[in-house]
Order: sequence, then C-alpha cells, then structure tokens
Amino acid sequence: MRIAVVGIGYVGFSLAVLLAQRHRVTALDVDAGRVAALNARRAPVEDEVAADWLASRTLDLTATTDAAGALADADVVVIATPTSYDEATDRFDTASVEAVARAALALAPPDAAIVVKSTVPVGFTDELNARLGTDRVLFSPEFLREGRALHDNLHPSRIVVGGQGPAAATFAGLLREAALSPCEVLFCGAREAEAIKLFANTFLALRVAYFNELDSYAMVRGLDARAIIEGVSLDPRIGTHYNNPSFGYGGYCLPKDTRQLLANYSDVPQNLIRAVVDANATRKDVVADAIIARHPARVGIYRLVMKAGSDNFRDSSIQGIMKRVKAKGIPVTVYEPLLKADDFFRSPVERDLARFKDDCDLIVANRMVPELQDVAARVFTRDLFGEG
Repeated sequence: MRIAVVGIGYVGFSLAVLLAQRHRVTALDVDAGRVAALNARRAPVEDEVAADWLASRTLDLTATTDAAGALADADVVVIATPTSYDEATDRFDTASVEAVARAALALAPPDAAIVVKSTVPVGFTDELNARLGTDRVLFSPEFLREGRALHDNLHPSRIVVGGQGPAAATFAGLLREAALSPCEVLFCGAREAEAIKLFANTFLALRVAYFNELDSYAMVRGLDARAIIEGVSLDPRIGTHYNNPSFGYGGYCLPKDTRQLLANYSDVPQNLIRAVVDANATRKDVVADAIIARHPARVGIYRLVMKAGSDNFRDSSIQGIMKRVKAKGIPVTVYEPLLKADDFFRSPVERDLARFKDDCDLIVANRMVPELQDVAARVFTRDLFGEG
C-alpha cells in the first residue's frame, strides 16, 4: 500500500517509521531540514526507538517537500500537522489540517482515505467534510508520548478510528498489523473520537493538577508530601502511577488540549474543566513563591525540555516559573544544551554545566537527575519519586 504522511513532527515521524515496515511511505513536510534528515536516515525529532529503527532497519521510506509527488498515488493520506492553540480565537489553529485535506482531495486518487491524526476541536472533521463536499476525511486520535512515540505505536493502549466503512477498517488494520502488542480497536463517530482525545488528555492533566495541589498544601503546611501521596496512592482505585509532583503540566499537548476542551464547553455547564486549567497557573504561582522566598542571588533554570528523551520545550511548565521569578527582579540563567541562541527571553543561556552550577546559588529543576547530585543542596525541585 502507498501511504503519504504529512508532517514530520513526533507524531508523523513515528507513524512514517511504523508503517514503512510493510508499506511504501512518503513523508511530506515544508521543513527542508527535516526532509533531508529523514532521507539521510537521521531522526528529525528526539525519539530513541524511532532513530534506532531508522538507522538499522530496512524501511520503504522517503521524504519530500513536493506535495504533488507525495500525494499523487497515495492510497492513504495521514495528516499530522501541528494545531497550536490560538488565544485570539480560543481554539486550535486547524488551517494546516484543512489545507492538507484540500490538497489531498485535489491531488490524491479519488478513492484515497484521508486520516487526520492532528488534534482538533470536537466537530471539526464533520464540519470539514461538509465544507469540502466529501465524506473521505476520517479522524483517528494519537495517544503518544514525546520521545517515545514509536514505542507507543508499537505497543498501543488502544486504536480509535472516528469513521465507518472500508476506509476506517483499512486504517485501523494498518495500525494493528504494525503493532507488536495487541490492543482494543474502537470505531465510533468522528466527534466521539475527537472528544476521546481531548477528554483523555484532560483527565491526565487533572491527575497532574490533583497531586500538584496536594503537594502545594503540604509545602505550605510543612507536611511530608511524599508520605501523603504514598498513602493516598495505595488505594487500588487511585494507584501509584502519574502521581509525582511537578511544576505543572506542560508540553505540546496537555495545555492546549485542556483549553480546547474548555472552549468546547462554551454552552455546556461545567466547573471541573475550568478548574483544571486554572489549577495549572496557580501551581506555578505557589512554586515561584517558594523559590522567591529563598532570596536567591541568581536562579539557574536546569533544562527547558519537559521530559527526558524529548527535544520540545513548548509550553514547558518551568518557563512559567522562570517568568514569575524574573518578574521579581531576580536574575536567571538557563542551562539548555539544545538552545542555539545565547539568550532566552533576555536571560543568558549557559551550555557548560560546570559553569552553570558555579554561577547559580539556586538551581530549579522540574526533575532531579544524576548530574545535579553534586549540588543537590542547592537544587529546588518537587520531584519526590525520582521519575523522568
């Protein structure tokens, strides 16, 4: 089968590698650098498993910036372009998804399935089909972690396809045959599939916010947060997973997905979804206040990336802490080897870890790592369980 994957971010890249095991895949992107990297068998984004597969396995995979060439003979077109949250419109910016869908209808064969993997508002796919006068656009949410996207495609928690008929069955079959672990396959309406994605991520954000607020209470009251969390989590209905406090949920997905779900509630009464969004800002206030109360001469921000194995620091929670600390006039230095610029929002960037440690009397780290153990007494973190 001939498959075009549009967008070589972590979702598109992992899907392209996954599907190229058995099918001819063409990855399309406007970024010539990512295209060149993929054609040279170098990973365009951080993903250890995908990078290893790309370098060591035989994959029928090429990349291009030529839309007509990529789409002309595609049996399936997968759209994995970014949908950042637009503060002005209070919803995802889905312009790139619609543009690719229009191009696919114009350039791909008339029986090609068009599958949206980008996260979109509830109702978007049905509205897009209506605008384009077609029923060929399906929606299939992704449930992938940055840095582990191929692993999560190989061992999926579930496969959800918002659509009915042969095209939906074909796409679900592609994902299922490529996976190494069995999973449930759910077919439903496009709106239900869109809602599954947003509600799943909002539940994860809610869980993060809950344990962060528990930790905030313990910090202010002088209690042992770890002991409380362990006691709460021993209830099997709650469990010990996803319970390590942080500076707030961040990254590419959770902040924008929670805000989009909140926007979808515009005419539906709710309290909890708004509370999840608000709690994330409050947590950053609490953490920043605790840092400021120590009266540091210079604060060091250790890494902007959200998690180990990721190269993304969009909306990372530590940036919110940094902004609040700087607003109090406290100078900040950022240690982030992935940054090429010498400053980040008017704060100097240091790439030498030893100099970074010497220059900063308080180091702020969302997660404790071995390379900070020698200065642990000067590290501020809420990482209670030593998890990545």
